[in-house]
Amino acid sequence: MDKPSKVVTVSDAVRLIHDGDTIATGGFVGIGFAENVAVAIEERFLAEQHPAGITIVYAAGQGDGSVRGLNHFGHPGLVRRVIGGHWGLVPKLQKLAIENKVQAYNLPQGVISHLYRDIAAHKPRTITSVGLGTFVDPRNGGGKLNSVTTEDIVELINFDGKEYLAYKPFPINVSIVRGTTADLDGNVTMEKEALTLEMLSLAMAAKNSGGIVIAQVERICDRNTLSPKQVKIPGIFVDCVVIAKPELHMQTFAEQYNPALSGELRVPVQSVAPMALNERKIIARRAAFELTAQSIVNLGIGMPEGVSAVANEEKVLEFLTLTAEPGAIGGFLQGGLNFGSGINCQAIIDQPYQFDFYDGGGLDLACLGMAQVDAKGNVNVSKFGTRIAGAGGFINISQNAKKVVFMGTFTAGATYAIDNGQITITKEGTEKKFVEQVDHITFSGPYAGTRPILYITERCVFKLTPKGVMLMEVAPGIDVNRDILSLMNFVPIIPEGGPALMDPRIFVPSPMGLKQKMFSTPLGSRFEYNPVQNLFFVNLAELALNTAEDFANFQKAILTVLTPIDHKVLAIVNYDNFFISPTLEDQYTAFVQLLCEKHYLKVTRYATTAFVKSKLAPTLTLHSIPPNLCASKEDATAEIMRH
Repeated sequence: MDKPSKVVTVSDAVRLIHDGDTIATGGFVGIGFAENVAVAIEERFLAEQHPAGITIVYAAGQGDGSVRGLNHFGHPGLVRRVIGGHWGLVPKLQKLAIENKVQAYNLPQGVISHLYRDIAAHKPRTITSVGLGTFVDPRNGGGKLNSVTTEDIVELINFDGKEYLAYKPFPINVSIVRGTTADLDGNVTMEKEALTLEMLSLAMAAKNSGGIVIAQVERICDRNTLSPKQVKIPGIFVDCVVIAKPELHMQTFAEQYNPALSGELRVPVQSVAPMALNERKIIARRAAFELTAQSIVNLGIGMPEGVSAVANEEKVLEFLTLTAEPGAIGGFLQGGLNFGSGINCQAIIDQPYQFDFYDGGGLDLACLGMAQVDAKGNVNVSKFGTRIAGAGGFINISQNAKKVVFMGTFTAGATYAIDNGQITITKEGTEKKFVEQVDHITFSGPYAGTRPILYITERCVFKLTPKGVMLMEVAPGIDVNRDILSLMNFVPIIPEGGPALMDPRIFVPSPMGLKQKMFSTPLGSRFEYNPVQNLFFVNLAELALNTAEDFANFQKAILTVLTPIDHKVLAIVNYDNFFISPTLEDQYTAFVQLLCEKHYLKVTRYATTAFVKSKLAPTLTLHSIPPNLCASKEDATAEIMRH
């Protein structure tokens, strides 16, 4: 007897879905979404009114903002409950939620992607700090989006005196996944997919829930012909395989197939056309000034996408690692309906692992959108009146990145003229974005702690302080009272001496020289002495000492500050991404020894770069210098202040 094939027709596959089933779908916008299966479910429901009363679960937004993706499920009676990470691309499901025709939840995208793994492992809860202080916190609604949604699926718990959120798992009856090639046993590869997403976690979650897995692919091969290392979804998890129509298996919702997006070839990014100089580019340019060499960065959807284009124009892309939450690492990240993918990526990993890295504080910088900001620094991007956008990965990212830049126009609907290095508002917007209190807390200002938080618009820049939002910079051509303060529903803090002028290079078409700025921090500005605290701060971040001349200049600059001080000082040294030529290491260590003996009362050092930490501590110890190495500036400061 021949072994049966798992390949079936799409109509036979969707008949395995029953009324009341919980269905989990993979995808990011249109990438990895099984469009052919979704169309078949919709057609079956319209013809037979089955399956009915299903629950839809998804991590990232899956749709085109119109009719594709999860919009196929936007029919009364088909869906009973939706648990989604992002709602902005699924207006048909939004409508059902707004009209109270479905129960509706919005949970963080990263939490849902982790929840799949925990469901597969039969863990009792997904426990994390992600969501505290936001609308997902049970004290602020627990992620419920309408009045018919009453069941609590998020709990507030406490471990070791610290608060966490516990997200309740649930069985998954059907997982719908997608790949490129499947063999007759259901082993699935993803060589032409732009992302791998959470497909494996989805399949395991359904399998260990006693459910089924439907895999959509574009082609079939014989048994035992796939490389085992290329198999992303093992056949033991797959119940049936559907061969898709080409038009229902696009690589993204914008492109049928582009081998650059799947990493099958590299393309010259110099051929990418530069952005036009408009308000979006001004905001992206100002945000790009926050980029530092060797930093790991996340760019959100919408306005932040421009940062990647500006970095490419300024020829600094190669010195950064841009990432996107569904798993792209490095390269030139894409926007629009290609958002989430990248060309010339260094790696593409599964979405749940990307969020492991994000949640653990791995990002140096996050550039995200903003729709509303209030006096406490809270940001709303998720819900405005009857419009449900959803948070996506925003909460995971904004809550855990070391530095966050929020980006958006100052008002909604304004028009501008940019000329002679100035910006003029030709027509003011009709909707204020800086409000007394945001409608929905997607980012909690009070929960941000001491992390640097900026709010960048086309006409001004704010930063979050312990006392609230401060107006730091104003664009050339902008009147502070007329164009800013009169259009805010709260009064920001004004620094002594008034706000600074935004860098004029931002407002002219020519390149800003970002590469030169990135690598040209003057030595003199790297050392700062605070006589009140008797504290000497040494910033060696991104500094490279390659030659004897470099080292001599370094010695001279630091001694210029210390020699006039007639007593020893407390010192904090930042070694992030510091480099010294091996030929200079002995001289450098001897100089550090001199500083410790003659000038330092006590010194702490910090570096977030693992290579620097692993090399620095042994070198100092070898020369009998206590490393006193900390993980962060905050830890180094706390340690030195214990003196």
